[in-house]
Amino acid sequence: MAERSFKAEVQHLRRGQGEVFTGEGILAITKALLESGVGYVGGYQGAPISHLMDVLADAEDLLSELGVRFEANANEAAAAAMLAASVHYPIRGAVTFKGPVGVNVASDALANLSSSGVTGGALIIVGEDYGEGSSIMQERTHAFAMKSQFWLMDPRPNLPSIVKAVSDSFDLSEASNTPVMMMVRIRACHVTGSFACRDNRPPAFSVKDAVANPRSDFARVVLPPMSYQHEQDKVKNRWPAAEAFIRERGLNEVFGPDRAPVGIVLQGGMYNGVIRALQHLGLADIHGNSQVPLYVLNVTWPLVADEFHDFCKGKDSILVVEEGQPEFIENQLGSFLYRAGASLRLHGKDVFPMAGEYTGTVMRDGIGAFLKEAAPDMLADALRAPNAPAPAIPDLSKTVPIRPPGFCTGCPERPIFAAMKLVEQELGKHQIAADIGCHLFAALPPFEIGGATMGYGLGPAANGAFDGGGEKRPVAIIGDGGFWHNGLSSSFGNMAFNKSDGVAIVVDNYYSAATGGQDVMSSRAQNSSKATNNPISKALAGIGIKWVRQIDRTYDVGRMRDTIREALTTTDTGPKVIVASSECMLNRQRREKPLRAQAIRDGRRVDIPRFGVDAEVCTGDHACMRLSGCPSLSLKVLDDPLRDDPVASIDQSCVGCGNCGEVADAAILCPSFYRADVVHNPGRFESRIAAMRARLRGWLTRRREARRLSFGVAP
Repeated sequence: MAERSFKAEVQHLRRGQGEVFTGEGILAITKALLESGVGYVGGYQGAPISHLMDVLADAEDLLSELGVRFEANANEAAAAAMLAASVHYPIRGAVTFKGPVGVNVASDALANLSSSGVTGGALIIVGEDYGEGSSIMQERTHAFAMKSQFWLMDPRPNLPSIVKAVSDSFDLSEASNTPVMMMVRIRACHVTGSFACRDNRPPAFSVKDAVANPRSDFARVVLPPMSYQHEQDKVKNRWPAAEAFIRERGLNEVFGPDRAPVGIVLQGGMYNGVIRALQHLGLADIHGNSQVPLYVLNVTWPLVADEFHDFCKGKDSILVVEEGQPEFIENQLGSFLYRAGASLRLHGKDVFPMAGEYTGTVMRDGIGAFLKEAAPDMLADALRAPNAPAPAIPDLSKTVPIRPPGFCTGCPERPIFAAMKLVEQELGKHQIAADIGCHLFAALPPFEIGGATMGYGLGPAANGAFDGGGEKRPVAIIGDGGFWHNGLSSSFGNMAFNKSDGVAIVVDNYYSAATGGQDVMSSRAQNSSKATNNPISKALAGIGIKWVRQIDRTYDVGRMRDTIREALTTTDTGPKVIVASSECMLNRQRREKPLRAQAIRDGRRVDIPRFGVDAEVCTGDHACMRLSGCPSLSLKVLDDPLRDDPVASIDQSCVGCGNCGEVADAAILCPSFYRADVVHNPGRFESRIAAMRARLRGWLTRRREARRLSFGVAP
């Protein structure tokens, strides 16, 4: 189950000509695909476009009605390979995944696709999350677009522009026989707005038509000598065709006055930030009307030289607003100016930081610095001064603590790493490789397990260099999402083929949890359109791995500890794999809470387990926290003059998973943890017993208070 359902919103995708669509950017992209006559859609979930895949999955009925093939692909490479349908057939196809990591995974298929070229429009929607909102290495898709010659769209982040960019991308792809990438940032994916609808239309040429009339063209096969011809075709035919289309269709936009001493060239996705900065500088109004000419690159590759030169006419200085590094756009525009013998000055990374997200402050300061040098008369008097102080930004570092990511309350992965810490106390530290997914949080306190990750599904493969028969076996962690994405072939196939002696722990939480809770091959849910309930242990056996241990309740810390110890100390040869399975607590709560609430409303008896710490028993050594790290496990200061150290306490966010008690028992910490069941709609007998217990506790409490020593001051 995905973390969010779009069943209600998907009904708005049926709106047609004359109606207005209001919603998020990801819904607008889906609507634009349907209006453009797309024939097939695929992809792999991953922020910031995870919800786009969820929208497509919830819209499968509508897609089927229109004759559109939808596939939730096993990984980005499989998604990109789908676009082969557009090579020989005039079918419009689109795939989506996170960039640049998704582009990296799909690079083989994408490079072949670009070489052969396409007949039908081929669109890759890349979720770009460069900057502070990103969960990956800081890279950009732009380099791949340049290398393999994909045209790269970067539309302004509003719904009409995004919808238009989808339609333009298909047209541009078909006009130049080249696949097109469309980059959408996090804010573009989730911006809310409205646009005028067009009617959805079935594909002019469908996948059924293609299957009924197979085609082939030897000239499109990427083999010598055709591959050499492809390269010439890119430069001599496809590139000029793309530039002509961009000019004629007006895909890039110019705003502001016709004449001015300066101008700003910007990526389309940076438009809102630039306008906001100009408003702060007094050079744009609330409607976005700019006093500085703006050349908005909704297509950031290829750049059109004569269009750029037209914008530069009459100007002395140009500023390039390009987030990230290297400065691909700035360098290309500088090359245009040099070849044309132009004398105007080009600014960019001299006033903007080379790396890092262009926040509102960064944007304002960079544009302000450019204008102070190039056109000081355009600035207000207060901002024109050479040493005008910038508005003070309060230092919140001492007030707001650092919050690194961590496991959710009740996460079934936490006890796995508690067990690993216990084994580490016995056997010493081991070489541990991590993987992409929630389990990567174990590299942070309190566990500090694993310190490197090389890619989704590559955790065990990352230990290849250490698996050489040393004194200690290397350990790798991988999730079920990574296992099915790439791990089965690249990691476990590698272990089996090379007769590895290492240990791998597969964290099986029933979903691709880190990308939003989508089903995978081993999910336990019954999915009408996907094949689930395929055990990971059977897949491992199928490639020849014999030492496999299945644990179906990770909260059993003692068993987890014993199994990990066995894997590290057994004399058996070959790969050792532990499949540690328990359902993701977030998905479990999403599924169980509504059912539990309905049962309570219906008057049925419901008991909810809660855990607590007996403050009278707790010694305050906090070892439980060092082996758990649960957000619900915190500290409490007692109102007792004889005990000034804080003791452990469990707050109201507890979900009753029992991990804290299991850790305390396995580590022989202390007996201060207790379980209490909160009973809703109890029976009459239970109510009477509870009342009797309450009276007895009250009497005992009053008797104890009466005997308590008092340290008050004598009158």
